[in-house]
Amino acid sequence: MQYDELIVTIRRLAIEAGQKIMEIYTSEDFDVKVKSDDSPVTEADEAADALISAGLRAAFPDVMLVTEEQSASHSAKGDTFLIVDPLDGTKEFINRRGDFTVNIALVEQGVPTRGVVYAPARERMFYTLADGTSVEEVGPFAPEVAGETRPIRVAESDNAALMVVASKSHRDQATDDYIGKYSVKDTKSAGSSLKFCLVATGEADLYPRVGRTMEWDTAAGHAVLSGAGGKVVRFDDLSPLTYGKDGYANPFFIAFAPSVELKDA
Repeated sequence: MQYDELIVTIRRLAIEAGQKIMEIYTSEDFDVKVKSDDSPVTEADEAADALISAGLRAAFPDVMLVTEEQSASHSAKGDTFLIVDPLDGTKEFINRRGDFTVNIALVEQGVPTRGVVYAPARERMFYTLADGTSVEEVGPFAPEVAGETRPIRVAESDNAALMVVASKSHRDQATDDYIGKYSVKDTKSAGSSLKFCLVATGEADLYPRVGRTMEWDTAAGHAVLSGAGGKVVRFDDLSPLTYGKDGYANPFFIAFAPSVELKDA
């Protein structure tokens, strides 16, 4: 895999998909359907998926592609694959809350090594460079030309005053019980894979997820966080969260800055 080519391509596709999503988001109305698992899907999900899938298949025809909207057709397994959530945070999109993202990642040997997370309504974009380190681009988000970037790095956490980020749409008592094990300065809510990115930039120290997610929800954010010095582990045994699992379903997990003193589940 040529990482330079990969980063240019996934950054461009994320921005182009974000433009398409925002066209629909700012329209007066849009179609919402319900999938077989009772989760919602919009015309924006489908349009972004078609755009990204076509772009990735054209650029990397020999690399397996996994996307949320085509997940029913994914049966083959591979050590290396591209994984896409064309619109992560569909509920945020439907409710016009802005915390939705375009996620594209490369997984190698079970590990997300490169990725991009673009939040078009928030005008924030995070991605890994070819060398695996992570940056935030500050605009103007032109597809063909990268704008100014700044390196990002996880915080040196104060375990007596942690900043915790949790799901906006899926916060529950189990999450609150786990957060209660820590000395918390404050908590903030965020939707989609933005939570990984807030840990990656040092805006938060800890993101526990005690709820259902799929690999396409987390891979890009995981890659960005890793490239900023962060970690993601399973909630049950604190072993690294891996990818390429049967059905692409994740266990509960914890994303964190390494200076956080993790508590047992």
